[in-house]
Amino acid sequence: MNVVQILPRSEQPAPVLDSAVDVVPSVPRAEPAGEEPAVKQALEPYPIDRTFHAILARFTGGLSPAALLLAWLDWSCHLAVAPQRRMEIANNAIRDSARLLDAAAHTTSPEQKPWSVIRPEGRDRRFKDSQWEVAHFNILAQAFLLGERWWHDATTGVRGVSRANEAIVEFSVRQLLDMLAPSNFAMTNPKVLEKAFQSGGENFVFGWQNWCGDLMRTLAAARPTASEQFVVGKTMAASPGKVVYRNELIELIQYQPTTAQVRPEPVLIVPAWIMKYYILDLSPKNSLVRYLTEQGFTVFAISWRNPGARDRDVAFDDYRKQGVMAALDAIGPIVPSRKIHALGYCLGGTLLSIAAAAMARDGDDRLGTITLLAAQTDFTEAGELTLFINESQVAFLEDMMWQRGYLDTAQMAAAFALLRSNDLIWSRLSHDYLMGEASSPSDLMAWNADATRLPYRMHSEYLRKLFLDNDLAEGRYQVEDKSISLSDIHTPMFVVGTLADHVAPWRSVHKIHYQVDADLTFLLTSGGHNAGVVAPPDEPGHSYQVMTKAADAPYVGPDEWLKLAPHAEGSWWPEWARWLIAKSGELCDPPPIGNGDIDSLPDAPGDYVRT
Repeated sequence: MNVVQILPRSEQPAPVLDSAVDVVPSVPRAEPAGEEPAVKQALEPYPIDRTFHAILARFTGGLSPAALLLAWLDWSCHLAVAPQRRMEIANNAIRDSARLLDAAAHTTSPEQKPWSVIRPEGRDRRFKDSQWEVAHFNILAQAFLLGERWWHDATTGVRGVSRANEAIVEFSVRQLLDMLAPSNFAMTNPKVLEKAFQSGGENFVFGWQNWCGDLMRTLAAARPTASEQFVVGKTMAASPGKVVYRNELIELIQYQPTTAQVRPEPVLIVPAWIMKYYILDLSPKNSLVRYLTEQGFTVFAISWRNPGARDRDVAFDDYRKQGVMAALDAIGPIVPSRKIHALGYCLGGTLLSIAAAAMARDGDDRLGTITLLAAQTDFTEAGELTLFINESQVAFLEDMMWQRGYLDTAQMAAAFALLRSNDLIWSRLSHDYLMGEASSPSDLMAWNADATRLPYRMHSEYLRKLFLDNDLAEGRYQVEDKSISLSDIHTPMFVVGTLADHVAPWRSVHKIHYQVDADLTFLLTSGGHNAGVVAPPDEPGHSYQVMTKAADAPYVGPDEWLKLAPHAEGSWWPEWARWLIAKSGELCDPPPIGNGDIDSLPDAPGDYVRT
């Protein structure tokens, strides 16, 4: 067999190569994080291509045009060679049109009831007002809903189309239809027209003022008006405490006890660094931190520093080492010889599970229990967020981050908003700009606007190793050059999923049942990714299901679990507190605040949360 020697295209003399060895171009070693971004960019391959993609991303909102084109090409080509499917789609359109025309012809008949052809789903709030039952507006709404259903049928169920591409096509069509809904336009929204007649058009004046105000704040990169009433350190993130440890990535906050005695085992909160940590310490009335201290726990929380361009080379594993492990090392001298209850939320929970698996592998038994809130450890069914995660999209995101050294807050916020565009985009357009009514401010809205950036290397590793390759679930994820397995975790676990989660669907969270070898209590609560977790006991409307699986018990799938798990009304917080207390020792005197000289460190909420 002939072996072809491939010589490098270089003016330098070519080295002597062994013809039996493949030639692999070397990858430049990472420079220290303090280097200027321009220096790093020069070392990356294809700088012109990457610069072009970064510029293009500004016009596409970070979405890869190639990924969208490939998905539409996949769908259209398969539909083009499916004549029976096309005939079925056409027949559906003819049938629905005939039913709608018949309903329109009898709009004045007293026997004609609203929504006689199609009715909006229960979660669809666009047409819930009684004004939409007026005959002509009702026909218009039904025509739109029929169109939505027809497009859903047309973009799904075509044989041969990959599941991922089908989801992208269906999602993109849905975004366009959501934009064109009659509820988004003044002349086709009966509620807006009624308000205009009652106010003499004053609602449009107020709506114009609201729009101009939002535009000015967007251009000035200012926070929403709600943030003026919710100030970090005063009305939010106000639980008293002290920063007791700081490194380049985190500040560790220890909160002051609110009871005379406390449980001997402290609680460490590991939040996601996608947003600020104080989602779990919002206003005093809905602060999980405050609730825990009132239950007699010593609470520590990690506050991540908001990265900038100089942090482009911060790796995903740096968040484990300088985050979780550094916090555990700092807590040890404060509460010596005590197990630690570790809680991870969202991406912080994924990181905590990685740290726990590595600790179990290495014989580190400092964790007494592990609690995961809306955190995924298997990303094969990670919900609609996976629409933005494929090879084309990740490469496009990498090029966009490469230019700045981080993922900006705008791209991430836009992606999350698109997942719930009716609730987060178009309903606001109708309420704020057409009705002319200002949105009621809330602490959750103010927190949501306080976004963070993500380092280039960390986010790239996160997307590739976890989302694309699913290394953690499939046993390929490495910590310190050695593989880890979630099955090494034997620590008791409490895992929370939320029923309406668009970021971490509860069925995806439920997969941890067959990944760990531990006693596992799984709780499914009402609400979404944030509102379901922030569920204070005094707030009405919450409910949950909970069931415990012993480490050696048979696996129960999500649908079976849903039927078997008992229901309970109220917040899940007391249920978790009872579980924690059962895993804790007898009450004792509170530990000291910090260890050693901490006078130079700030009080809670610290400095990093303000950056």
